[in-house]
Amino acid sequence: MSDWRVRAVRASKRPFSRSVVRSTDTQPAPEHSMDPRPDQPVEPVTLERSVVDAAVYRDGRRTEAPADLADIYRELPGRPGTMAWIGLFRPAEAQLLEAADRFNLHELAVEDAIVAHQRPKLERYGDTLFVVLRAARYLDEAEEVDFGEIHLFVGPDFVLTVRHSQAPDLSAVRRRLEEDPELLALGPEAVLYAVLDAVVDGYAPVIAGLQHDIDEIETEVFGGDPQVSRRIYELSREVIEFQRATRPLLEIMKSLEAGFGKYGTDDELQRYLRDVADHATYAAERVDGFRQMLQNILTVNATLVSQRQNEEMKQLAEAGHAQNDEIKKISSWAAILFAPTLIGTVYGMNFETMPELKWVFGYPFAIGLMALVCTGLYLVFKKRDWL
Repeated sequence: MSDWRVRAVRASKRPFSRSVVRSTDTQPAPEHSMDPRPDQPVEPVTLERSVVDAAVYRDGRRTEAPADLADIYRELPGRPGTMAWIGLFRPAEAQLLEAADRFNLHELAVEDAIVAHQRPKLERYGDTLFVVLRAARYLDEAEEVDFGEIHLFVGPDFVLTVRHSQAPDLSAVRRRLEEDPELLALGPEAVLYAVLDAVVDGYAPVIAGLQHDIDEIETEVFGGDPQVSRRIYELSREVIEFQRATRPLLEIMKSLEAGFGKYGTDDELQRYLRDVADHATYAAERVDGFRQMLQNILTVNATLVSQRQNEEMKQLAEAGHAQNDEIKKISSWAAILFAPTLIGTVYGMNFETMPELKWVFGYPFAIGLMALVCTGLYLVFKKRDWL
């Protein structure tokens, strides 16, 4: 096995902390193909489950379905207007390495396709384009965004698509192109356009779903829902992940547009690609706006929570102040009532040698003393606003 194959095998065993593709679907949908280099020996490769669809197109029309990949490889050499399109769904490593040998694919691009979990990008290796795209779909029940990944190798007369997720459904892309032979006759770039268009169009339902979630969150924020902070955080993560899928797509479209003249892209195809670029720009701007909106909503929510906490603290302080006033009143009246009780207790003791026991003014004096002490305490407490 060559050195680059060894590196690719090792790379495929690298651990990842977080899987980008969350889709649990297992049934592949038809996808589209690529073709081989004729100067290498070919061993028959039976179409496996991971080969979703493989076909040769001549002048935009599908030829007879091949029995195996070797038939596709034999169809291409020296046939003007002929293009192969092979679609793989989560292929085995050996199968992808086999395709790499047939099409002379660059080892770094093949390694990325094996490992997957790449950011969207466009790289050119000689006359072959390597494009990584991140598809997205909105899951209504879970209220989250499911991200997929697709790799495209686009050569002069072949297209190889490697999908690592269920979305997008490239069978629909294939049907669309097969129904428009004139567009498909433009070659591999037409397939690239169609896949780009499908990915970008798939962003529209996601944008609508996120907008609906943000509207609901705004209502919950001003309604005082205690769980809204968690929902804002989770939705922010979804938006950031979506932003990572859409922002690099703008650079991909700019790179394609920069090569229109150099690589002789058809004028009609140029218009189609510019339309995709417009839609991608719109999607990226909306996602950027969502992120800013969520940051503002989080700030408003924090302010509202702080205001509610301050109001609760104020109410507690007012309740404590009212309670203190009640305690003061109770304490004041207790002190006032304690004075006559003390005096009455002293004069109520049965001692024969106690002063003023036989004094004729003793009783009026005790009553007056009680009244004087109580009145004095009342005036003191009143002055201090305890009563």
